[in-house]
Amino acid sequence: MEYTTLGSTGMQVSRLCLGCMSFGSSDWREWVLEDEESKEIIDRALDLGINFFDTANMYSRGESERILGEALEGHREESVVATKGFFRMRDDDPNSGGLSRKAIEQELAASRERLGMDTIDLYQPHRWDHKTPIETTLRALDDAVRRGHVRYIGASSMWAHQLADALHTSDSLGLERFQTMQNHYNLVYREEEREMLPLCQKEDIGVVPWSPMARGYLTRPNEEIDATTRGETEEHMYDHPYREGGGREINDRVADLADDKHATMAQIALSWLLHKDWVDAPIVGTTSVEHLEQAVEALEIELSESDLEYLEEPYEPVPVSGHS
Repeated sequence: MEYTTLGSTGMQVSRLCLGCMSFGSSDWREWVLEDEESKEIIDRALDLGINFFDTANMYSRGESERILGEALEGHREESVVATKGFFRMRDDDPNSGGLSRKAIEQELAASRERLGMDTIDLYQPHRWDHKTPIETTLRALDDAVRRGHVRYIGASSMWAHQLADALHTSDSLGLERFQTMQNHYNLVYREEEREMLPLCQKEDIGVVPWSPMARGYLTRPNEEIDATTRGETEEHMYDHPYREGGGREINDRVADLADDKHATMAQIALSWLLHKDWVDAPIVGTTSVEHLEQAVEALEIELSESDLEYLEEPYEPVPVSGHS
């Protein structure tokens, strides 16, 4: 395993972050794994040297956090655990979502309890809250750091001008800054390269992209996408413009390069991200130990400048996606 410094936090994290959206309950989404299978993957991740784990309160309505917390028992000190809050957790409680002080304090307390952690390493608003002033949100997050409930705060899926506003507000008021950006970024969705990624690079903000393999779109040829349970049932895969802007041609080129390098398509897509200087640790979600091991092997794949150009050349602008 390779390690890197996460933004300006000083924390050393594995170059791959294990995303825990696929751990919890199949009642939430059909492709999600239950306790035993989830913990098997987390255990293997630890064996492989992965020390960075990302979850969220809304994943399986808290079950992902609980499973991760139990699986990390005895390994919490050496692990870097990130979670998120924003989406409503209870249909009958409007204050169980959003980024008001009340929502942050009560949902952070619930996340800490499920994870079994006094202090969460990285706490991230899952989306931008248009109903709550950013100053209010940042003051609540700053208080969480000062209380020792959170070590660092990060952001996720917003416009560059919103991140810039948040950083300016923190600097002006002497509050904790967002130290990381968890954004939507992969070979078939590169709109973040226009403003967000240069801003993160300028401000030394750690970048931990979600959906590095485009929700599975970059893991198999176009004609095979619907051959998996997730491909058949995951409507969110089709919410994003992966098939637009040259996406189909990029999918074909990933397949070609994978054949040339005796690698999987997923490994090529992941290696492309790992070759980007502004990326710290892509968030890799998986439902099998085999795919996790293959993801780790992607760290050893070398892509030349001509390889990178070949993969990137068909890309055309697509609608911004993932900020909702």
